[in-house]
Amino acid sequence: MQSLSFRPGRAFLSVNSPTVPWTVVFEDEGVAAYFYACDRSQTTQEGSILDAMLIYNVAALQKAGPAESAERLAAVEWSRDGLQAVLYLDGYAQALFDFAAHQGFCRMNFPNFIPTQDDTWQKASHAWSDAALQRFEAALYA
Repeated sequence: MQSLSFRPGRAFLSVNSPTVPWTVVFEDEGVAAYFYACDRSQTTQEGSILDAMLIYNVAALQKAGPAESAERLAAVEWSRDGLQAVLYLDGYAQALFDFAAHQGFCRMNFPNFIPTQDDTWQKASHAWSDAALQRFEAALYA
């Protein structure tokens, strides 16, 4: 597990899978924080992004009060086979990418897109799945 201590408004954590070429990135550029599924075999940064999910809006955290904008801990854990990754904030799972199923799950369930023929990832819904998280965590400790 790799982690990063940060304050909302500026964060970057990139973690490579043990299975090439997958990478996940947690990034907060000041307006919002996203979790990206990436293929590092691609030649351009834009081409490497397979999917993205909203984790939080910085302004909403700041409006919630000082506790929400205090120092946080982001951590990424990969499955043993390197095909799934979970983003934890302060120990609480926020998002999961499943590279085998080409699907992402996040608590915000955003953004969602109308499917097209060219889609290789399921992006019509990013709805959270407790079952997917339970399978992920059970496989870690099996």
